[in-house]
Amino acid sequence: MSESLVFMMGKFEATFPTDRQYSKNHLWATRSGNAFRFGFSAYAVRLLQDVYFLEWQVDEGATIKEGQEIGFIESSKAESDLYPPIAGVLARLNPDLMSDPSRINVDMYGEGWLYEIKGSGETLLSPQEYIEHLASVWDVTQRTIKGQLNE
Repeated sequence: MSESLVFMMGKFEATFPTDRQYSKNHLWATRSGNAFRFGFSAYAVRLLQDVYFLEWQVDEGATIKEGQEIGFIESSKAESDLYPPIAGVLARLNPDLMSDPSRINVDMYGEGWLYEIKGSGETLLSPQEYIEHLASVWDVTQRTIKGQLNE
């Protein structure tokens, strides 16, 4: 793996390769031809933990808006709707995740990618900007996690 930055989530390290960009909704992005390939960051995977179900509500070729609900994921810790961090055309869904979404847990920065979107990446963050974003929301995240544990 390339160089990376680390954010400490309590006693757990979340590693972020510096060869890609990130979004505030905890996805990484790399250029893939004329599109961006997206997947969950280590931060998101740590919060989700064991992903076991993934469903898409859009098809390849669909025009999507930033923040539009495009799918749903379930894990041992959370259920969450999925939203793209950029607008564009959904170029490709990772076909391997439909039969085995656990690839997200095993290889989040490789085979566990989610989808590709043809669009502008101008709102994506550098690795350092993403770390700064994580630091700014970590207190709220911790309170949310503790609240869930106390339910």
